[in-house]
Amino acid sequence: MRKITLLFLSLLIVSCGVKQTQSMLSNGDYDGAINRALEGLRTNKNSKGNQDYVYLLEEAFAKAKQRDLESLNLLIKENNPSNYERIFNLYTQLHNRQERIKPILPLQLIKEGRNAIFPMDDYSDELISSKNNLSGFLYSNAKKLLSSKNKIDFRQAYDDLAYLDKLNPNYRDVRALMDEAQFKGTDFVHVYTKNETNMVIPKRLQDDLLDFSTYGINDKWTVYHNNKQKNINYDFGMIVNFRQINISPEQVKEKQFIKEKQIKDGTKTLLDANGNVVKDSLGNPIKVDNMKTITVSIYEFTQLKSCQVTAKVDYIDFRTNQLIDAFPVTSEFIFDYIYANYNGDKRACEETYYQYFDRRAVPFPSNEQMVYDTGEDLKAKLKGIITNNKFRR
Repeated sequence: MRKITLLFLSLLIVSCGVKQTQSMLSNGDYDGAINRALEGLRTNKNSKGNQDYVYLLEEAFAKAKQRDLESLNLLIKENNPSNYERIFNLYTQLHNRQERIKPILPLQLIKEGRNAIFPMDDYSDELISSKNNLSGFLYSNAKKLLSSKNKIDFRQAYDDLAYLDKLNPNYRDVRALMDEAQFKGTDFVHVYTKNETNMVIPKRLQDDLLDFSTYGINDKWTVYHNNKQKNINYDFGMIVNFRQINISPEQVKEKQFIKEKQIKDGTKTLLDANGNVVKDSLGNPIKVDNMKTITVSIYEFTQLKSCQVTAKVDYIDFRTNQLIDAFPVTSEFIFDYIYANYNGDKRACEETYYQYFDRRAVPFPSNEQMVYDTGEDLKAKLKGIITNNKFRR
């Protein structure tokens, strides 16, 4: 019974696969039909149940080859260099299709007493010739684009040269031209700060903000510099304008509160409501926990100081000296330090609170340190602005 079930399932799977292959063939997806037929023949190519796949593979191969050769004939007659890539791809497709089928040959058509027919041709000369034609076209077109004044053209030149380098490695001076195209196609952004407040901005904060190696925001066509470099014409500017810095006075807030807790303090004899000793079944007095209430008075001190930095990030187009966009930024840092002492039994409060009893008052951070400590939040917000608002042409 189990063998019959497995056989039925196998026939059902083959039937579905054959129908799918037929559908691909009818819809003109010849290579899809070839791939599906090859999958069906991978396990047992000589099985009678797989004969449909052999017929479909023979037909799909013939039709795919005919269509590619007809397309090639038309493209070659047009004699248009822009067709070189399509011609090379078609020869590659003809060659690769044959290579996919060769390992499974020969394939028998049992009823007809013959092998399925797959005419194989040598396309090596055509592949070499079409690759050389395409390489020359890509190279000359890239050189032409590099003489443009448009960065979009430089980027197209780079993509063409990268494709050429993959297609035909070490072709002439392609690597040097790629470097040239990369440089010419890159938007360079000069990033700097302005202080419009009446306070000194710590230099180390400015250095941290402008250390773009920690941001990971440079992409293929945009590079950010905090120091202008020679021989670079900057396309855009990004200015971090510090507008206002508010620092609160140093404060110490005091708070007193009492904690109570019941704890075990040995054991005692259990008495009933009349004051008599309660005994167990053996006549022994029953002992219970003796609970007592402990209290502690806590004197808590909180040192507070806060700093708020308000800034504005301006995007400038240096080509037109126009403001592209502006983004407000506000960052805050709060110095919050707690210490405490107590009177009574400290066990009455939570153990997590004990840490405050071991502390003493500390010096408040300076105003400069407070401004600097806003830096991490400010950097995160600045990175978010850059990530979500790329410079676009």
